[in-house]
Amino acid sequence: MRHRLDYPVFDADNHMYEQADAFTRYLPKEYQHVIKLVQVNGRDKLAIKNTISEYIPNPTFSVVAQPGAQEQFFKHGNPEGKSRREILGKPMRSPDAFFRPEPRLQLMDEQGVDRAIMWPTLASVLEERLTDDPEATHAVIHAFNQWMHEEWTFNYKGRIFAAPVITLPIVDEAIKELDWIAERGAKILLIRPAPVPSLRGFRSFALPEFDPFWAKVVEYDITVGMHASDDGLTRYFNQWNGHFDEHLPFSDANAFIDVQHQMSRGIFDAMASSVTHGMLSRFPELRVLPVENGSGWVLPLLDALGRSYAKQPKLYLEDPVEVVRRNIWIHPFFEEDPLGLIKAIGTKRVIFGSDFPHPEGLADPLSYVRELEGLPEADIRAIMGGNLAEALRLPSAA
Repeated sequence: MRHRLDYPVFDADNHMYEQADAFTRYLPKEYQHVIKLVQVNGRDKLAIKNTISEYIPNPTFSVVAQPGAQEQFFKHGNPEGKSRREILGKPMRSPDAFFRPEPRLQLMDEQGVDRAIMWPTLASVLEERLTDDPEATHAVIHAFNQWMHEEWTFNYKGRIFAAPVITLPIVDEAIKELDWIAERGAKILLIRPAPVPSLRGFRSFALPEFDPFWAKVVEYDITVGMHASDDGLTRYFNQWNGHFDEHLPFSDANAFIDVQHQMSRGIFDAMASSVTHGMLSRFPELRVLPVENGSGWVLPLLDALGRSYAKQPKLYLEDPVEVVRRNIWIHPFFEEDPLGLIKAIGTKRVIFGSDFPHPEGLADPLSYVRELEGLPEADIRAIMGGNLAEALRLPSAA
C-alpha cells in the first residue's frame, strides 16, 4: 500500500481498457460489417465501416504507455523539445487490473482510492466515425454497453461505477438505451460533448427536441457525464489546415490544433449550449460532469455569459452564471491551478480525477491532493470525494 488519506477518496476519472471483442461480442448480425478488428502489417487495427482508424494505435491495449508517463510534460512543459516517444518512455504490458473489476479493486486498495468512476477508452472512437449512419451508431453503442455490463457491471460492489454510453441521434432509441442502463443500476452515463449527427445534419443535444430524453434522465436521477472524446472539431480544424486527417489524440498536433485544444473549444461550446439553449433551465435537476476537460474553459464561459446576460437578459430563462454554478461539476487537471479556480467559483462543484491509468494522468492518484495545499481540510475532503458522492447521489463514505 502506497499511502492513504484519512477520509474517503472518490476518483472521478479512472479508465478501463476494453477487450478485443468489446464492440462485437453482442453486435447483431446485420451490423457486424460495421466494426472489425483487422491485421495491418502484423498489427491489430480497428476498421469502422471498412476504414482503418489510427485513433488508438493498439486497440487491444495489450501493450500501453506507463500510467503517468506524461505527468511531467503536462506539469512543466517540454523545454528540451523531446519527441512524444521520448516523453512516453518504455511501454508496459497491461495487467488484468486494466481490464477487469476485481483486480482493479485490489489495485485501488493499494492506491488508497475508495471509489472511482470507470470510463471507457476505445469507445470514444465510435460516434464521430459513424455520423452518417445513426441506426448503426445506436446498434454498436448498445452492443458495447452489453459488453460493459457483463464485464464490469454499472455498479461493482459499490466502489466502481462504470459509465455506459448513450448516443443521441435518434431520440426514441436514446430513451430505450437509457431505460436499459437504468434497469441495470447505472449511476452515471456518458454523453459525447458534441453536436448530435442526423441524416439532416448536426444539432445541439440541448435543443427542445431532446427534452423527452432529459426528462427521463431526471426521472431516473442519473448523473450526466460528458467525458473528453473525439468531439468532431477536427472537421473544423481541417478546414484551416487544408487537409483531411483523422483526429489522432496520441500524435503530435500542429501548432494551430494545439492552440485550439488549449482553448478547450469543444467543452466550452458544449457547456455554453447547455446553458444558452435552455436545457439546464428547463431541467434544473440535471447534474452534469464534464470530466477530463480541465477547467480552462470555466472562467471565460462565466465571463461571456455574465456580459451577455447584462446586455440581453431577455435571451435567458434565468441568470446563466447561476445555472453553471448550480448544474455543472468541474474537474480541474492536476497541472492547472485548482486554487485559482476555487477562489473564483468556490469549492462546492470541484471534483478530483486522476485519469489513471492513462499516460497523461497521474501515476499515483492521491498525489492530486498536493495541488490543494492551503485549503481548509473540509474543502480538501469535499474535492477528493465528497462532492462527487453528492453528484452521484451516493453516501459520502464508501
